[in-house]
Amino acid sequence: MLDGAGAPARGAYAGEYILEVDNVRKEFPGVVALDDVQLKIRPGTVHALMGENGAGKSTLMKIIAGVYTPDRGEVRFAGRPLVIRTPLDALNSGIAMIHQELNLMNTMSVAENIWIGREPKYGFGLIDHGKMAAMTRDLFTDLGIKLAPEQMVGDLTVAQKQMVEIAKAVSFNSDVLIMDEPTSAITETEVEHLFRIIRDLRAKGVGIVYITHKMSELFEIADELTVFRDGKFIAAVPAAEVTRDQIIKMMVGREITNLFPKIDCEIGETILEVRNLTLPGVFEDVSFTLRRGEILGVAGLVGSGRSNVAEAVFGVTPAASGQILIDGAVVDIKSPPVAMRHGMAFLTEDRKETGCFLNLDCIENIQVALLSSGKVDNRGFVNQREVNRLAEEFCAKLRVKTPNLAETVANLSGGNQQKLLIARWLLTKPRILILDEPTRGIDVGAKSEIHRLITQLAAEGVAILMISSELPEVLGMSDRIMVMHEGHVSGFLDRAEADQVRVMELAAK
Repeated sequence: MLDGAGAPARGAYAGEYILEVDNVRKEFPGVVALDDVQLKIRPGTVHALMGENGAGKSTLMKIIAGVYTPDRGEVRFAGRPLVIRTPLDALNSGIAMIHQELNLMNTMSVAENIWIGREPKYGFGLIDHGKMAAMTRDLFTDLGIKLAPEQMVGDLTVAQKQMVEIAKAVSFNSDVLIMDEPTSAITETEVEHLFRIIRDLRAKGVGIVYITHKMSELFEIADELTVFRDGKFIAAVPAAEVTRDQIIKMMVGREITNLFPKIDCEIGETILEVRNLTLPGVFEDVSFTLRRGEILGVAGLVGSGRSNVAEAVFGVTPAASGQILIDGAVVDIKSPPVAMRHGMAFLTEDRKETGCFLNLDCIENIQVALLSSGKVDNRGFVNQREVNRLAEEFCAKLRVKTPNLAETVANLSGGNQQKLLIARWLLTKPRILILDEPTRGIDVGAKSEIHRLITQLAAEGVAILMISSELPEVLGMSDRIMVMHEGHVSGFLDRAEADQVRVMELAAK
């Protein structure tokens, strides 16, 4: 038995599979996360693991990577039983993982994050920073990553941090590389870059487990796929032998006929107007209007200033100049509580850093925005029974998978955390709803439900500003599209005239 060490050299193993999982079960309080699942990975292939949020994908990957231990079942590496008690055991055995949630340390440099615990040292024990920087540059050259080893991770964008995570995982030269939603925070150009890295690794014999909710990626990069549903194994098939609709049906147990259920809503008067909003060095002279019942999509490449404008409107980082008008009157929004008192809500793009309170339970996470909004009864109290009822109603509508609403949010899957945040803001009954990447890390079934909810809110008169890196989502859900490029508004497109080519022309203008 391999006990977390002694992995054979790449290509030295015999047999059809490099990694095998048989009858693995894992329970958490109140829920069976994995119910006798299986997974078999061939060397030199990309194996997609598919399933809805809460299907058990990330749980199994964390078992393989040494974060969790299974209650029963067996993991075999190169044909031999493998016991993994810690992440270090997994790494020593030839298994590396890129987690769905970024795990870098913002106060350390890029190089320090990549080589932490493996730093090159002088003979007397001090770290050789010059050699570490050179190793980082060599690694980045191989991977085509254009970052400086000395850059502080806290100064990087989410997309750049994701590339550092990818480089760190590759640096272990592992036989099996697990990628859990690696493209959730990167642009289409960076996705193409990542796919080139994956193809190079596949050609070297690495077995890659690839978790994604994006069907287009599946058919472009995967050789085989396994589907989980509700913690159970459903099927394992070659990717070339199934259709998108067949995969969705296996994942959700039902057919989804319309991923973008946009309906024509009555668009009323202007609720929000932004005039010449400027934050030097970030964005300049941004102007737009948002009307009742309208979904205004915001598109643009990473670094275009999309999220920064949303944060300025909501008072997270107020602009240096310009005006914000609500119902035709100029308002001074210097903080989120002020924005909420004007009927705004803001779903941020990073649920871990600026969204969830991971150590609190679901109810506490959901009601925090309501408490900050000032929407309490005449005596200054919140009707807790009513809050609980509404929270349960929204969680049921969004199909949040949790044993109960007293469950700690850290125990939920990333996608269910995202749905919980949406429920948080719906509880405040906003007039203006800002959504920054509303379906990031969300499975296809939940995406359809969230899209349906968005269009229902628009039909009820809510004005929605929706930022998304996924062009099909912007095109499928928006009444109008505002495109940004390097901090400026490069153009507006009506729904009828918008297509991917026109949006990208404006985004790269």
